[in-house]
Amino acid sequence: MRSAFYISDGTAITSEVFGHALLSLFPTEFQHHTISFVETTEKALAAKERINKATNRAGQPALVFHTFVNNDAREIIESCDAVLYNFLDPFIAPLEKELAIKAKPKTHRTHSIHENSYDYRIEAVNYALNNDDGSNVTNYEDADVILVGVSRSGKTPSALYLALQYGIKAANYPFTDDDMEELKIPIFLKPFHKKLFGLTIDAQRLIDIRDGRMANSKYSSARQCRMEVREVEKLYKNEKIPFINTTKFSVEEITAKILAETGLQRYKY
Repeated sequence: MRSAFYISDGTAITSEVFGHALLSLFPTEFQHHTISFVETTEKALAAKERINKATNRAGQPALVFHTFVNNDAREIIESCDAVLYNFLDPFIAPLEKELAIKAKPKTHRTHSIHENSYDYRIEAVNYALNNDDGSNVTNYEDADVILVGVSRSGKTPSALYLALQYGIKAANYPFTDDDMEELKIPIFLKPFHKKLFGLTIDAQRLIDIRDGRMANSKYSSARQCRMEVREVEKLYKNEKIPFINTTKFSVEEITAKILAETGLQRYKY
């Protein structure tokens, strides 16, 4: 199988994101390898040897997606027996001309602790953990968004992803079986109606998820799951709460849709 390498003298996150995005366009399989913090010639030579071995093993040149600030390390990687894709250099000169400013490359600038968003994201993660699953209902005034929905519809992973990736303070509150007889927005949530965002899920998918957690229980029964989904969607429509169906979406897609609907400010870079 052909290998794809994502390499950088930093975290290699940029190389991974761009490389995976490009390769996802092609219906074929790759062996993926990430090599981060290639900051010295010794590490670059070791990475080069690894790449060349992968090329020889597969009988096809490896694909190497890279971003480097260290010129010595970059030159070594670019001498590999591979097909190379440098994501930064093609854009630097045109941007320098457009902005009338010379680029000043610096290792770890994009994903370091010094980035402006770091404190936002750490604070948001702590907030999401402290306000998970209705565990704390006293500080919703600090929330950027409050995710609501039935149990196992994706609230917790979505709240944590919004926090970790975008610095958004996301609380989440579950609607449980006890709420279903007369489902309505709880009194303590009413002042924050504009912050509410609903998640729903296809009943069969909910049954499958809950069955893996608590098989042969009322919680995972088809009747219970269908009733909860029906009631919560009725609430969303009646109360004009924006919502999405999470059944066929990854957490990345769910959160992107939430951001698109709400227009919340991102603290990512």
